[in-house]
Amino acid sequence: MMQHQVTKPFTIDKYLIMNAWKRVKENKGSAGIDNVSTEDYESNLGKNLYKLWNRMSSGSYFPEAVKLVDIPKPSGGTRPLGIPTVGDRIAQMSVVLLIEERLEAIFHADSYGYRPNRSAHDAIEKARERCWHYNWVLDMDISKFFDTIDHDLLMKAVERHVQEKWILLYIRRWLKVPYATLTGERIERKMGVPQGSVIGPVLANLYLHYTFDKWMSLYHPTIPFERYADDTICHCNSLKEAQMLKASIVERFAACKLRLNEEKTRIVYCKDGKRRGEYKEITFDFLGYTFQPRGQRNKQGQSL
Repeated sequence: MMQHQVTKPFTIDKYLIMNAWKRVKENKGSAGIDNVSTEDYESNLGKNLYKLWNRMSSGSYFPEAVKLVDIPKPSGGTRPLGIPTVGDRIAQMSVVLLIEERLEAIFHADSYGYRPNRSAHDAIEKARERCWHYNWVLDMDISKFFDTIDHDLLMKAVERHVQEKWILLYIRRWLKVPYATLTGERIERKMGVPQGSVIGPVLANLYLHYTFDKWMSLYHPTIPFERYADDTICHCNSLKEAQMLKASIVERFAACKLRLNEEKTRIVYCKDGKRRGEYKEITFDFLGYTFQPRGQRNKQGQSL
């Protein structure tokens, strides 16, 4: 008797999984909750990749819990970092390889974070250049951005650009997968994208593309900005314009389930040279650099 070949519900190229593995290996990174390192995974690579491809193609792939570790912040304190298993990082990378190019085509020119051929240095240079032309900066801080991304709104954005059913299925699973702490505690998740996941930066960028970048282009087209992930500054012509923009952004973010951190969001006067008047906020930090007034000198080298 002839055996019927089982047709898999999803068609996924094996080479895609292999290329995803190569990228994950290049990025290094530590083991996830299963304690399997990239070296361990590679020791039985053919079998491991086949198993992953087989599960993803059949719809039976379910990600494991994301290992939650606290890493020190340069400014003091710690921030949570989620580390998926090597297998889950390969699965996520296969989706990134497929959707990155189509999202690149729609992303804003002033979005710099986690994008090919763009860097924090590019964003800093552009900010420096614009500070010469605009006297006011709105220095934005989004409160717990990665932890508060709304899953329904995010999936709405994803569905605009992704038709493949398997990608949509697995993105939903990655969003819902729980955290596992080093003490063995499980933390269920109903919102947010794990910082440390492979797909997280792409999804976060897409969320802010519609929440902020595209919205700015439509409603505040004359106000330039630089955005690196959730780190954003906007350049304004006057204090009044900066105040009105801030109020407008607060309203917009509320509609998109985000919130500005009022303590850390500041309006800064950034005119170089002579600074007179009562406005006290004259420095701001952006991507590790402090922007501050530079004194101007006359031809005799005297400070103006």
